[in-house]
Amino acid sequence: MNHRLKRVVAGAVPALAALLVASAGMAQEAAPAAEAAAEAAAAAPTLDSGSTAWMLTSTALVLLMTIPGLALFYGGMVRKKNILGTMMQSFAIAAVVSVLWVVIGYSLAFASGNPYVGGLEKVLLAGIGIDALTGVIPETVFIVFQMTFAIITPALITGAFADRMKFSSMLVFSSLWLLVVYAPICHWVWGGGFLASDGVLDYAGGTVVHINAGVAGLVAAIVLGPRKGYGTDNMAPHNLSLSLIGASLLWVGWFGFNAGSAAAADGRAGMAMLVTQVAAAAAALSWMFTEWLLRKKPSALGAISGAVGGLVAITPASGFVGAGGALIIGAVAGIACYWGATWLKHTFKYDDSLDAFGVHGIGGIVGAILTGVFAVEAIGGTPGLLEGNAGQVVTQAYGIVATIVWCAVASFVLLKLIDMVMGLRVSAEEEREGLDLAQHGESIH
Repeated sequence: MNHRLKRVVAGAVPALAALLVASAGMAQEAAPAAEAAAEAAAAAPTLDSGSTAWMLTSTALVLLMTIPGLALFYGGMVRKKNILGTMMQSFAIAAVVSVLWVVIGYSLAFASGNPYVGGLEKVLLAGIGIDALTGVIPETVFIVFQMTFAIITPALITGAFADRMKFSSMLVFSSLWLLVVYAPICHWVWGGGFLASDGVLDYAGGTVVHINAGVAGLVAAIVLGPRKGYGTDNMAPHNLSLSLIGASLLWVGWFGFNAGSAAAADGRAGMAMLVTQVAAAAAALSWMFTEWLLRKKPSALGAISGAVGGLVAITPASGFVGAGGALIIGAVAGIACYWGATWLKHTFKYDDSLDAFGVHGIGGIVGAILTGVFAVEAIGGTPGLLEGNAGQVVTQAYGIVATIVWCAVASFVLLKLIDMVMGLRVSAEEEREGLDLAQHGESIH
């Protein structure tokens, strides 16, 4: 019996030793895998409540820019008979774009697709629940934040054809333009498209929003032709107090526009807020002093237009430049936008009613180019011309040209198709009567 026990023990000892060795080897192999899993879990984004709170606030600020900001800004600059119709355009666009963005616009802009347009997997926001994140904020918040950008861009275009487009045609054009022009260009820059991969810098919408809207507005103004009596009748703004209030709301809302584009409450958002304020102030002063020098009086319309021009110009640069660059960008933009709204428009004789191209198109181009000059690597990760990267200016120009070409061609085709099917312009009699009564059956007494 003892002899058998000794044989069992003798056989078991090597087997147990082998098992222990094998177990130790497995533990050694498992340790790196466990560490990798722990590192991956630590690296995975988690919701940041502070950043989420800031993005909720930014979203409300950007919506404020259109309703009531832009509605008041544009409404005060038209004649009394067109105030309601002009403000109604901004309000109606806010409604129709909100629906289209949820149905398909967000998917075309931000779903994975090809370098030119997103896919369809996020149509009707399929698969996006309350736990889905974009960075450290809920994707639902990101969706609404981007929706407010999609709202204001076609609303900006309406300033170019104020006083003369049919309300029905405006709605159709704005809807189609959102899907055919805005969503693809948004994808090019912010949705993983080719402009982003090619290194074009646009922090908050110099190309996506302002050049895009300005060029579309210029095309629309040319296609529709000038207002009846343009150049002979008195077309002075009816109520500049409304415009001044609207511009002030735009200025305040722009902090959400630019600082919100950080999608986080961090140092870069703080810098974006600082440079936004600096550029707006510099541009308001440069337009005001230029007008004062040339026309002997500084106008309220000029000051608020200059401020908006500065806000436009700093938009692409706001996450890439410091305060010094912002001062120069704002000062240059104020003068350039004054030139665009006066000499350029009068020389080429197009009726850009409320200077959508003169302010947003010119301001956006100036800002996009100067982003390539003043970009600071320590702020946005990319150096500009002043830090030895002259090629960034060329890259910015490439982004501008790509945006202008697609926007101009597509906008022209859409306008011509709508004109063929349903007509673009109100009748001469309706234009004389005013859009408030002719299109909406209402008026301000």
